[in-house]
Amino acid sequence: MKNPRVTLEQWRTLQAVVDHGGFAQAAEGLHRSQSSVSYTVARMQEQLGVPLLRIEGRKAVLTDAGEVLLRRSRQLVSQAGQLEELAQQMEQGWEAEVRLVVDAAYPNALLVHTLTEFMPRSRGCRIRLREEVLSGVEEVLKDGSADLAVSGLNITGYLGSELCAVEFIAVARHDHPLHRLQRKLSVQDLQGHMQVVVRDSGQRQPRDAGWLGAEQRWTVGSLATSVAFVSSGLGFAWLPRHMMERELEDGTLRPLPLVQGSIRRILFHLYTNHAKPLGPATRILMELFRTPPPQTA
Repeated sequence: MKNPRVTLEQWRTLQAVVDHGGFAQAAEGLHRSQSSVSYTVARMQEQLGVPLLRIEGRKAVLTDAGEVLLRRSRQLVSQAGQLEELAQQMEQGWEAEVRLVVDAAYPNALLVHTLTEFMPRSRGCRIRLREEVLSGVEEVLKDGSADLAVSGLNITGYLGSELCAVEFIAVARHDHPLHRLQRKLSVQDLQGHMQVVVRDSGQRQPRDAGWLGAEQRWTVGSLATSVAFVSSGLGFAWLPRHMMERELEDGTLRPLPLVQGSIRRILFHLYTNHAKPLGPATRILMELFRTPPPQTA
């Protein structure tokens, strides 16, 4: 790629001439001499080989080419200003990026709300989001690959802040043989049917979560796949309520009437990487996670 022949300062000068309506006015606004401003724009046109302005009376007016180039240059100058501002913020300790790992069972609506609230306060700080299951979150946090972690597990050696409880409900398709029994279901009833479970994404010490007493068991890679399988009648599972609200509402899935344990409440916590000092952007994001969204009427 060729090095640019026109500098940002030249583009700023052209913008000032157009915005102020002339060379004299631009010179006054830029605290420069009129001859300096005129020379800068003339030199730009010479370097680009394209006429940018024409004089109508006492006013400088953009040519068609000038309009296109000025419009693009405004984006360029704005981005350069943002880059300089970001550098200044980083010098003051503002992070360029926050690494976030979240258990896949955490409600997506809450995550979206938090990140939406963070965006206007981010000052250009990026979010690197990673989804894991069960001990996968713990491994990423302990590896130092995350600044913040949201998990439903108690992570040894870390103090977490309570966020919310997620209900996992034992469900099966409405016409599943377990529903046709039309009575309270025992462990023995479940043992003879296919159970769908989600694989722990951790590599070192993957954990089995929940009841795993079925003689037949399919292990899948995501909660979304588990919902799809159970909705198709391929088995039963404990699934987060928030991920199957539509299926529960339209009757595709029905809660299993277990003698006990049909509903489990998993309390999710927010953990921080205590091996790394918390920067201002990370602290803001933490506070937003801890702040529940407003209740809608």
